[in-house]
Amino acid sequence: MQLIEDYTFEKINKIERAEYYNCTFLNCNLESSDLSRFVFEYCSFIDSNISNSKLYDTAFKTVLFSNCKLLGLDFSNCNNFLLKLKFADCNLNFSSFYQLDIKSSTFYNCSLQEVDFTSSNLAKSVFEHCNLGSSVFENTNLSHVNFSTAINYTINPQINELKGAKFSQEQIAGLLKHLDIVIQ
Repeated sequence: MQLIEDYTFEKINKIERAEYYNCTFLNCNLESSDLSRFVFEYCSFIDSNISNSKLYDTAFKTVLFSNCKLLGLDFSNCNNFLLKLKFADCNLNFSSFYQLDIKSSTFYNCSLQEVDFTSSNLAKSVFEHCNLGSSVFENTNLSHVNFSTAINYTINPQINELKGAKFSQEQIAGLLKHLDIVIQ
């Protein structure tokens, strides 16, 4: 596989299958692309759209997504070897992290509505100023996760690991929703 290093791609809508090292993708529209078996290591996607792309065996090794549209991505199909992700100001609605080990991930100011985190390991991750409306947390390791500025989450403490997790008092109702009680 070809190695492409230290290059900035700007305003492109197609890339070739390769191993990208320390590359930046700026204002790119890769929507509905087949990124299967691509390798991205120490790369940044900025102001780009990757929505609905195929990620079968795609490697994201220390990758930053900033101000990106990432709708409907199935990250659970990615290569999990050295998988490390950081998201800032992104729209990840309808995406899936099913069964992924993505501990210590950062989600900053992201929309994560209807995202599937079932059976994933998010230990020590941060959801800062994120909207988690209708996202699914089942059998998820959320130990030491910081939800203190997150909103609209529904998390059942009986079926998720929450040891050391941080929540705001204003959003605590999201931990009690499964009890079908009224909080006033």
